[in-house]
Formats: sequence, structure tokens, C-alpha cells
Amino acid sequence: MNSPTLTIDIVSDVVCPWCYIGKRKLEAALALPEAADLPNVVIRWHPFQLNPDLPQQGISRKQYLEDKFGGPQRAAEIYERVRAAGRTAGLELNIDGITLQPNTLAAHALIAFAQQGDADGGDIKERLLKAYFVENRFIGSPDVLAEIADEAGLNPDAARTFVTDPDALRAVAQADAQARSMGINGVPFFIFNQKVAVSGAQDPASLLAAMQQAVGA
Repeated sequence: MNSPTLTIDIVSDVVCPWCYIGKRKLEAALALPEAADLPNVVIRWHPFQLNPDLPQQGISRKQYLEDKFGGPQRAAEIYERVRAAGRTAGLELNIDGITLQPNTLAAHALIAFAQQGDADGGDIKERLLKAYFVENRFIGSPDVLAEIADEAGLNPDAARTFVTDPDALRAVAQADAQARSMGINGVPFFIFNQKVAVSGAQDPASLLAAMQQAVGA
């Protein structure tokens, strides 16, 4: 007899600071004493591109901020709140150090590569978020993605081949489109046991309550 499982599907992007913060809040929720009663947890990562129309080579961060927020001053106000929320979640986000805004299709393909079979893509997800928000590496580059794969103990050559494969990239784009067709237009978006959905980087207690509801539903 199979043991009960709590499946957590997370739709998110790797250049979304709230997705990084939301990941930490989920981890905090799972570390709460009350979470000990939850069944075995399986996390599945799903792609969502905040900026699907960016070119493969990315654009300058300065240009991106002007296009998205009307300039760096408005962006600075917004990101100061993001940094504060990050610190509360235990993250020091080096947002000002980002020089290139990447297209994230290939980065999502790397997560798919890591999740082949029943493997866990959480380590690669974490490494991509850290690479972008802390180390300020250009995660739109297949070379950088291969390096990250290598650092995670994956085959870098196989990873590079996968993230540049048109079929793999098409599958990521289709998964992104499917999320949007479900009405998901903001991330992070959590789905617990395909029954209970939570939008945004909610506090750990709220996430735990949603998980408990999903298990009991």
C-alpha cells in the first residue's frame, strides 16, 4: 500500500523575487511543528515567464526597469520593499547588482532537465534563484546554465544540450501557456494536492493551513 503524499505544485519564475521569498516561506511552513503531521511531501516546479517576450540574449537591466516601471526611481521604491521582505525571509537580495535581464525559457528547461523521471528539481531551482538574485549571473546563457548544472552534480554537457533543444524549449513554453490558460497570471502560485490553491508569497501559517486543508479535503 502506497503511503499518503502531499503534492505541492509551484508555478513560478526564476527572476521573480517574490517567488524566491515564497520558496523560503514554504520551507518555513514545512518546518513548523504542526507540519510534522503532514504526509510525505513531493514538490513539482512549473514554469512561468514574467517576461516571455525578452530576446534570448536578454536586455540591459536599466532598459528593463525603464520599460516596466517608468524608470529607475520608481523601480528603486518598489525594490526597497522587496529587499525588506527578502530580509524578513532570510534573504539578502542583491537586486542592484543585476546588469542583464534574461529571458528565462532556457532556465526553466534546466529545471525540467533536473526533474526528469521522479528527480527533485528543488536544488536547481534554488541555485538559479541564488545565481540571479545573489550572485548576479546571467542565467539566460546556456554556458552559465551548464555551469550551474555541473555545480549541482548534473552532467553539464547533457544539460547544455537539453536547454538549447528546440523541443525542450517548446515544451516549457507550452507549460507556461497552460498555466496562463488555468487563469494563473501572477506568481508564485501554489497548488496543494490539486485541491487548494494559494496565490502569492503568503506567510508560513497560511501556507500550512492550506496544506492541512488539502490533506483533509
